[in-house]
Amino acid sequence: MADPQSYRPSNIPEHPGVYRFYNKQDKVIYVGKAKNLKNRLSNYFQANLATKTHRMVHEAVRVDWTIVSTELEALALEFSWIKQYQPKYNVQFKDDKSYPYLALSLNDEYPMIFITRKDKRPGLKYFGPYTNAWALRNTFEVLLKVFPVRSCSSANFTRAQRSKRQCLLGDIGKCAAPCVDWISKEDHKKLAERLNEFMDSGMENILPKLHEEMNTAATNEEFERAARLRDQIESFEKAQKSTEGNFSDDLDGDFISIYHDGFHAAGSIFSMQRGSVKGSRSWIVDQEMVLEGQDELTALLYSIYGTGAIAVPRNIYINAEPTDKEQLEQWLGSIGSTKVEIKVPQRGEKVELLGTVKRNAQYSLIQYLSKRATDAAVSGKALTEIEEHLNLGRTPLRIECFDISNVSGTSVVASMVVFEDGMIKKSEYRRFIIDTSEGFDDTRAMHQVITRRLKRLLDDRKENEAEVAELGGKPSKFAYPPQLIVVDGGQPQVNAAQRALDELGITDIALCGLAKRLEEVWVPGSNDPLILPRSSEGLYLLQRIRDEAHRFAITFHRSRRSKVMLESILDQIPQLGAARRASLLERFGSVAAIRKASLDQIAATPGIGAKIASIIEAHLSTIANQSINTETGEIMESK
Repeated sequence: MADPQSYRPSNIPEHPGVYRFYNKQDKVIYVGKAKNLKNRLSNYFQANLATKTHRMVHEAVRVDWTIVSTELEALALEFSWIKQYQPKYNVQFKDDKSYPYLALSLNDEYPMIFITRKDKRPGLKYFGPYTNAWALRNTFEVLLKVFPVRSCSSANFTRAQRSKRQCLLGDIGKCAAPCVDWISKEDHKKLAERLNEFMDSGMENILPKLHEEMNTAATNEEFERAARLRDQIESFEKAQKSTEGNFSDDLDGDFISIYHDGFHAAGSIFSMQRGSVKGSRSWIVDQEMVLEGQDELTALLYSIYGTGAIAVPRNIYINAEPTDKEQLEQWLGSIGSTKVEIKVPQRGEKVELLGTVKRNAQYSLIQYLSKRATDAAVSGKALTEIEEHLNLGRTPLRIECFDISNVSGTSVVASMVVFEDGMIKKSEYRRFIIDTSEGFDDTRAMHQVITRRLKRLLDDRKENEAEVAELGGKPSKFAYPPQLIVVDGGQPQVNAAQRALDELGITDIALCGLAKRLEEVWVPGSNDPLILPRSSEGLYLLQRIRDEAHRFAITFHRSRRSKVMLESILDQIPQLGAARRASLLERFGSVAAIRKASLDQIAATPGIGAKIASIIEAHLSTIANQSINTETGEIMESK
């Protein structure tokens, strides 16, 4: 690691410009812009830098800069260098797939049309790119009906020529079948040229022409041809309607939203034309090495428009204002064909649409994180990082996590979730009801649940060792020890769990706690927490395990609290013992259903007569202004 003071430059100009930090391999690791280079660069050589900035300046060995005339030129040059160098410390949104194109091989003996995501090759005519692959495939199917140019591979085309038998596309009318001379080579070439002209024209005049041809065919009594044209018209109209939504016809422009979830983020775009969604796409931000304070919205706009894959519209609507709004508008206008306005709507239909775009980004991020969570390579890396950071003697292939849930010390429950090889194992989840007869506090509850789980481990281990030796059976699920126990909490909870381990004489199970506030990792016997890097896969796995234990505990606590609250209402009714309460709940299922029942229906319940039914009805009527949330168990005043 280099000392930043060893390469700190002097005589830095006080002009707008763009600067680059290089590492010892002379590779650019960060690109930035500044209105005043001297003021901006001086900040990197101060004390008390943020974590990632500190890491970057110590990895770098030199810095240079380029002076420009205006902030707009600095913005454009910064984007250009980020694209050229791909520096690891800059915000970079990544897409999981490239844009699809429609390609036409006009130079071939028998021209071919197909969809491709590969790099452009000479000799092919490309149309696109298209931001909505589904809409492209829908259009592709319609184009084949109107212009049945061959779309099969060269191998299939050669096979059909040898066998003199057309493929299924020819049979269903989506290919003119030049392979079996249904159409001559010259006519097929003209058909491909007509398709090329149609695509070049922007597909604007196809419906009027098709209607005209259909009417002419019908007038000439060419009814089969008229029927085919009618079907083609219906296909085009269906394709056009497929992307329409319930939006105003004057809604035009691109709607862009960014969604954050902890240390992860995703951005999405809806391209709107006359109230219809013409395309949508999402990007995931790579925050592994991103420096603190970078403007993600600016980086997202560059990812969308900087490659030229998406045309720049006149209006761009976003859910937050970027830092360099005016410079971005000028830069976008320079790469587009018109003046660009970036707007942040405050109310109405545009705000609702931006909300939909943000939800789209959220689900894209969920899919990305879910895919990463089930990636064996990522899980292996996470387990290795946990082993290294916690200084364990072995890789924690089985991790158990415990969480306590309660409200003011009532209905106290605990959860245990199990992860094996970094993956959820729900079949071995357990729930515990905590005994609070001696009082309640969170550490006492944690000590109790850890003790109960480990006592079961020791008991099952003894029983199953004898059983396996005699009968050759398999150990029970509780007989498998975890390599690591994680508790939801900080130093007090970790100390309580360690006390349980010590009391049972267990020394071969590692322990740590994860505190929610700063995501600190606490280990027994330490007065200071471990701070894992925010980009650490190990930290991400610990967070997933902790959050899953919390979810499982909350679910159990709500169901138990609801049951307790309902039973407590019936407990207050005189002459209603346990048997009658059980009979009422078995028949009606809830207090709300009992309240809705008639006096005769209540009296007809086994063990409940007319007299007790009257008492029940009278008591429930006194709490008629209260209602119970059966999910949370809360008593709420009815309005």
